[in-house]
Amino acid sequence: MLKDIAKDHAGEATFELFPRDAHNETLASNVHPSGWVNPEPTGRYNLVVIGAGTAGLVTAAGAAGLGAKVALIERHFMGGDCLNVGCVPSKGIIRASRAIHDARAARDFGVSDTEGLSIDFGAAMERMRRIRAGISHHDSAQRFRDELGVDVFMGHGRFTGSDSVEVEGKRLYFERAAICTGARAAALPIPGLAETGYLTNESVFSLTKLPPRLAVIGAGPIGCELAQAFARLGSRVTLLEMAPQILGREDRDAADILHRVFVREGVDLRVGIRIDGVVRQGADKVISVQGDGGATSVVVDEILVGVGRVPNLEGLGLEAAGIAYDPKLGVTVDERIRTSNHRVYAAGDICFPYKFTHTADALARILIANALFMGRQKTTSLTIPWCTYTDPEVAHVGMYEKDAAERGIEVTTLTVSLADVDRALLDGETEGFARVHLKKGTDRILGATIVARHAGEMINELSLAMTNGLGLSAIGRTIHPYPTQAEVIRKLADAYNRSRLTPFVKKMLTAWLSWNR
Repeated sequence: MLKDIAKDHAGEATFELFPRDAHNETLASNVHPSGWVNPEPTGRYNLVVIGAGTAGLVTAAGAAGLGAKVALIERHFMGGDCLNVGCVPSKGIIRASRAIHDARAARDFGVSDTEGLSIDFGAAMERMRRIRAGISHHDSAQRFRDELGVDVFMGHGRFTGSDSVEVEGKRLYFERAAICTGARAAALPIPGLAETGYLTNESVFSLTKLPPRLAVIGAGPIGCELAQAFARLGSRVTLLEMAPQILGREDRDAADILHRVFVREGVDLRVGIRIDGVVRQGADKVISVQGDGGATSVVVDEILVGVGRVPNLEGLGLEAAGIAYDPKLGVTVDERIRTSNHRVYAAGDICFPYKFTHTADALARILIANALFMGRQKTTSLTIPWCTYTDPEVAHVGMYEKDAAERGIEVTTLTVSLADVDRALLDGETEGFARVHLKKGTDRILGATIVARHAGEMINELSLAMTNGLGLSAIGRTIHPYPTQAEVIRKLADAYNRSRLTPFVKKMLTAWLSWNR
């Protein structure tokens, strides 16, 4: 393992990269280079940023590019979760799992000799590490120092007053500061789980051998993505969820599509269950589960926990700076992401309920405008899409129907199945749909859901329309290439236009056409 790369304020190693290969050596040299010498602080900084994940990096780079004097502090690895243990490695593994799944399914398209195909798990993981290492230069300490002019400090930063931060014995004074320390994988108080040992997103991408039997606890986005990926790669996966459906935030019929796909692909999916405890029996990990059928045991080689995130608040000295926070929700901010100390702002997972890389990026841009240029941008103005990268993907933006009902807004809901789209039929990808919720009596889009293999790419058209106040009719007037699966969105607009043809309107049109014969 690459030990002693990142140390906390007590000098103990916090993260380890495994295995010790050239790719992880490259990664480490970029995001936490050994022998890094922190600069000497000179004068007061326009902005001190604590945390070099997505929010911190965008904040520091953007502010420095506009001429601000910026210091960036990182305790662990630059790039944060997204680069090191989140978006980048997970999508690398998902892509490998799709490759073997598509190869096995190729017989449906006339390809022969698809029986007995296998994948080299070690090679798939090596590919992920190679690509991650190549991407890491963009987030590297050297780039931020040499190309962007940011003072990069490696170490644990903590507030020592309302306008000062200390890192590795050096005191930094600031006009404004940004807390961008992110969040980490949440733990579960299941008896015996900690003693037995388990994986999270912070450790699962260090595997070099495929677990023959894998239990995934939690059927949210992380759990669903990795459960399907590991099942396709060859693990016998059991997915355990306390709620009555997977992806509990999504519409039931969207979750049901994915439920059926998982079962078809061999995932042992158990919802509405309770986990009573975990014990080790030799090399096995045994999970005691209570469900509708009574008590059962799930015996596995590894357990992956994916049940949410906890804000990284510890050791920041927030009290010394007069910064309010909630241990579960993170740093308290107003709609302009300013903390109770009006010199200090926050962005990303540390303060925002939507814990996505793209929202961290968006908040960082708001932070720069508000903290440095007296901007008055608000998070309430954001239109935030998200996507769960299963196969098919589930993407959403705006309100769900239940959200509108809670706010007393009447909606018209339109849904078009992918089975009605020629390209989806040709691709063999008809399990899914596109749905919009319109303010009743108008074409104003309040929310949308897409279930499709590339839903994350397709949702952007609807997000763009919502952000810019364009109604569904504008999409209907837009020519879409044929054949594409995105044509399903134009079909939603066609459905809206047809709904406007009331019996009275049809009668008037018929009369007009008859008169003009």
